[in-house]
Amino acid sequence: MVADDSPGHVSLDPSTQQSFDLRWEHYLPDLWIGLSRVYGDRADETLQRIRAILLKRCAERPDDLKRLDEARLLEPDWLQQPTMIGYATYTDHFSGTLKGISDHLDHLCDMGVRYLHLMPLLQPRQGTDDGGYAVADHRTIRTDLGTMDDLADLTATLRAHGISLVMDLIVNHVAAEHEWARRARAGQQKYRDYFHILSTQDEVDAWEKNLPDVFPDFAHGNFTWDDDCQGWVWATFNEFQWDLNWANPDVFCEFLDLMRVLANRGVEVFRLDAIAFIWKKLGTNCQNLPEIHDITQSLRQAIRIVAPAVAFMADAIVGPDDLTGYFGRGRHWGKVCDMIYHNSLMVQLWSALATRDVSLMETALSRTPDKPSTTTWATYARCHDDIGWTVDDADARKTGLDPVAHRQFLSDFYSGTFPGSFARGLVFQDNPVTGDRRISGSLASLAGLESALESDDPAGVDAAIARIVMLHTAILGYGGVPLIWMGDEVGMLNDDWQRDPGHADDNRWVHRPMMNWSMVKQAHAEPHSVPGRIWNGVRRAINARHRSPEFHASVDTVVLPSPHRKVIMWGRPHPEGRMIELYNISEHEVWFPMETLRSELDDVVTELLRGFDYDLTPMNLRLAPYECLWLSDRSQA
Repeated sequence: MVADDSPGHVSLDPSTQQSFDLRWEHYLPDLWIGLSRVYGDRADETLQRIRAILLKRCAERPDDLKRLDEARLLEPDWLQQPTMIGYATYTDHFSGTLKGISDHLDHLCDMGVRYLHLMPLLQPRQGTDDGGYAVADHRTIRTDLGTMDDLADLTATLRAHGISLVMDLIVNHVAAEHEWARRARAGQQKYRDYFHILSTQDEVDAWEKNLPDVFPDFAHGNFTWDDDCQGWVWATFNEFQWDLNWANPDVFCEFLDLMRVLANRGVEVFRLDAIAFIWKKLGTNCQNLPEIHDITQSLRQAIRIVAPAVAFMADAIVGPDDLTGYFGRGRHWGKVCDMIYHNSLMVQLWSALATRDVSLMETALSRTPDKPSTTTWATYARCHDDIGWTVDDADARKTGLDPVAHRQFLSDFYSGTFPGSFARGLVFQDNPVTGDRRISGSLASLAGLESALESDDPAGVDAAIARIVMLHTAILGYGGVPLIWMGDEVGMLNDDWQRDPGHADDNRWVHRPMMNWSMVKQAHAEPHSVPGRIWNGVRRAINARHRSPEFHASVDTVVLPSPHRKVIMWGRPHPEGRMIELYNISEHEVWFPMETLRSELDDVVTELLRGFDYDLTPMNLRLAPYECLWLSDRSQA
């Protein structure tokens, strides 16, 4: 293991050099372990290159970001605070351009947003681009959104308002038009080695034997023939998205340098898109392999040497047995990513709403492994992507469900074809071989608002609003960083996505509409309107969370066995006071036994959403349809 400067040494001022040296010494062991395990004989050489990259970019880091680095070292739990509220959107749909974000800061600040995820910002290929996830140029912002200077200006403005910018970094693949791919097609061996290019059909068949189809409707198979390369190029998602070869340390160094450039523009969180796919091993499904965690740990430690203000968020929509590996298990404990999507929570919330039964949710969430106390979940009820019914077969059977039939039921229910369904969704990627049928649709339309409005059903509208508010309250109450998808805070419905020919074959655009600012204005001006009722319900939960230390993400939510199948019961054993959360997931009134609460809490508690004191001595507690309660004995502790 080397520690000397490379020949391209960069001079730093004494203070910056001291900080660099101290961090290098501190993070080097964990950086080296990953490199040595993945790159073997090339690890020493790679470490020298990493040091040179870090020194160069450290010298370029602006003073205000250096100050942020120091502040984050003093507040390492900044992502775990109860005040950390997330919001996700496409820039062009929210504000048109990066500069336009500033025109809507009042809306973000009114929501208490401190974590803003702007969907892919880097220049994609022309034409079909998988929603911006087929990046053709890592050093350029989408020309219709702005420039790198606009990005730096925006991050500075956001920081002044206490908001951290989150940016997608697609680590598994690049567009076929990317410079690296163009050089590979031109025959440059250096860049051919950036990709997986197979020579024969037999090689392809050997790999395909264990590989699933991610998008069977779009891209059957995982390889595409390229005439220029005279080979089969690995392309997991689409033929125009070429998978990168992370076994090549050149790829590692390219992405490290890119991260440093973007971090110096003020990006504070990198969402590592498709991270679960970056390592390939013959005879496996090439997902969730241990080398991924070695690579990510090394990247994270390297970034922390020069930008400790920066955090990693893993886009890993995988099963519970694999999920916590992205936080870090064993020797990786707490050293991989700072945040992970809690996909299972989202799936189980929608499943419980459809069945009016919490049994499967209790089983599934109870066996989620503990996470490191320094990390946090990203909780959400809806996002830019489809909903895949990742229900574990064993969990379903344990609760008396046929897993295949239950997944089929959920797809039928949320596509609106199941009798009595309140939902209006669309089936996405129907795979008759596996039975996989995912769902697209806005949160409000899936929760029944669209159908209730169309049928002019006031009671149905009331129920839909209550479901929408309940879902948001649950993701705010679970702990972690709750992510609100653009427009859900005012109940935006399914969009007419087919009017755009570029989106016509991808129905996920049904829940990626243009922001309806008139609905936001109505929500503020007319509190009794549908948008106003949703907005005020969501804001009430956000405000209550801000006031409640119980939601610090270092504390894990405990899934408690509920005595009533229509009521979610979660506990949060915070040192400042215990909390019990109750969520009625049905349209029916429920009488909940107080004895269950008395066994966990004092006799008098405060309900945090409304600020009322509750006496727990009566026999039963009445829960209205879709009612939520956050009961805390903090004041009694």
